[in-house]
Amino acid sequence: MSWLEIHITAFSQQVAMLSDELMLLGAHVVTLKDAGDQPIYEPSDSNPRIWNETILVGLFDREQDMLPILDFLGNQQADGLLTHFEVKEVADEDWVRRSLDSFKPSCFGKRLWICPSWLTPPDPSAINIVLDPGLAFGTGTHPTTALCLEWLDEHIQDEQYVIDYGCGSGILGLAALKLGAKQVLAVDNDPQALEATQNNAKQNAVFSPELNVAFPGNVGDQKADLVIANILAKPLIEMASILGNLVRPQGKIVLSGILSDQIEAIIDAYQPFFLMQPPVFKEEWVRLEGSRK
Repeated sequence: MSWLEIHITAFSQQVAMLSDELMLLGAHVVTLKDAGDQPIYEPSDSNPRIWNETILVGLFDREQDMLPILDFLGNQQADGLLTHFEVKEVADEDWVRRSLDSFKPSCFGKRLWICPSWLTPPDPSAINIVLDPGLAFGTGTHPTTALCLEWLDEHIQDEQYVIDYGCGSGILGLAALKLGAKQVLAVDNDPQALEATQNNAKQNAVFSPELNVAFPGNVGDQKADLVIANILAKPLIEMASILGNLVRPQGKIVLSGILSDQIEAIIDAYQPFFLMQPPVFKEEWVRLEGSRK
């Protein structure tokens, strides 16, 4: 089997927009690499890991209709928003090898590392979660996941009961357990996400009752010390009362998957239930935190 790759050379300011648009146009995954030779040391919120000139690589099915994608990219190039793009055919095994080569261990906060299974953790004494790229969203590379992992590293408390709503790969629930939480309920409406979460839990020697999975309709009326939801603004707004009722009095809610221009709408939806804290930014993405009234 073969795939189509689109290689786009663009300036750092356009990377987020182009990456999101490629996903909307049907890309299975978008990866980034340095277009020049620009080392980046000590990345931080003010210095994200984006090179001045970046190559975006979007992976598409061989049967994908490329005309809308090429039209979009041609318009972006005409507007000066990217400098070059090309389409390449790549064999299945070549893409897998490249994908694995691009996935490296990452540190979040002071003590939490996410590491692929084929590499040795850089710091064996740290809290290491083994996680390989797969079908479900969540390996720590996206700013929204990173925002949530950093919050967990700093704030999770021993013996807490946590609900990870929209769990994807289960990365946030696993991080909460490894950082000291007593029990996690991972919730998602996608069966593949629940399966991925269970597989990742086994890979990290986490078993029931430490971590359980459920579809949204099977959560019940239990109350959590912490609900963490890294999804998107529209479902977050629609589910404000549902998520609010899952948090015990004085418990916490952490929300991400939010763009900077969506902050006000999210806060308005959650203020009836929570005392909301100021937003925390990473690139154009936002994390919000609230304490249950």
